[in-house]
Amino acid sequence: MQGIAGGASAEGTRRFAARGERARLPAAHFRTAPGGLTLTSLGLGTYIGRPDARTDAAVEEAVRVSVSSGRINVLDTAINYRYQRAERSVGRALAALLGDGRVAREELFVATKAGYLAPDADLGLDPERYVKEVLLAGGALDARDIVDGSHAMSPTYLADQLERSRRNLGLRTIDLFYLHNAPDAQLPSVGPDEFRERLRRAFELLERRRADGAIGSYGLATWDSLRVPSPDPRHLELEAVVDLAREIGGSAHGFRFVQFPFSVAMPEAAHLRSQTVGGRPRTLFAAAAELGLGVFTSVPLHQGQLARAGPSVEGLSPAQSALQFARSAPGTLAALVGQKRAEHLAENLQVAGLEPWPESTFRQLLR
Repeated sequence: MQGIAGGASAEGTRRFAARGERARLPAAHFRTAPGGLTLTSLGLGTYIGRPDARTDAAVEEAVRVSVSSGRINVLDTAINYRYQRAERSVGRALAALLGDGRVAREELFVATKAGYLAPDADLGLDPERYVKEVLLAGGALDARDIVDGSHAMSPTYLADQLERSRRNLGLRTIDLFYLHNAPDAQLPSVGPDEFRERLRRAFELLERRRADGAIGSYGLATWDSLRVPSPDPRHLELEAVVDLAREIGGSAHGFRFVQFPFSVAMPEAAHLRSQTVGGRPRTLFAAAAELGLGVFTSVPLHQGQLARAGPSVEGLSPAQSALQFARSAPGTLAALVGQKRAEHLAENLQVAGLEPWPESTFRQLLR
């Protein structure tokens, strides 16, 4: 396919970090991820907003400012965000940034997600017609694979979504391709045995696409499934997922990252022992670390509520305090924050210039 070649590399992301450190950003703002990548402790999320031209422009500007500032090299999106317009907005911003040489493709880490049914706002079809006339009639989707009217993870559907995402983003290689809330959506409906088989088929596809260069790695973006303890029907054991990836892809498998919510309002991943590794109870953060997985956390501002009414710590604004808390969690690579308004963007980017809180301060606030 046509598109910008290359992907995040160890050398390229170290170069991005070196420029940041020369600009007096603290070294702890940059973290080492699986594959030797150097990633910023803040990432740009692109979830919220209407599917319109005004929001497109705001997202493009947020990507441009975030990357040009030298403070963010992690970009997170999904094909269903704003009916595919979020990916396209990111793609246009990347083309402009890379086109004028402000940054190299190898310096940036771009993640997207697939699983939810994702209509295309640009086609002018309502969601039901899009699913029927494009996905079902086109053979990308079998109605029997749809769970709860909104989610699918069959290999044919994921393959279709991956190609659409690559075109939307204008990239030949997507650095991280998540299964989007797959256990949350699927487990309660199909049960653990069927879910494991569906996960196996999905991982087999993603290993093939990693081998041909369409993706650099894959992961699970989750909501409740990794945080809730057994016997909750949504519960998923992360160790079992890693074992499955090893079974399919060997020790060099591509399952390298997880994403889950973490904030002052949703702190379970740091204190609730919802996982087991080697038969020992572990918090989600601890389990991911033991299993060699990189962690991205979502909704650090609790969908804006903490920015409006959260605690203010050490002279920081409520939004800055919430971001500082999330990025200071031991084991976090990056806290992903959606930011489009210029004043919010400037306020949040200031956090990158702060030393993360020491673990003692973080634990005190966690309690």
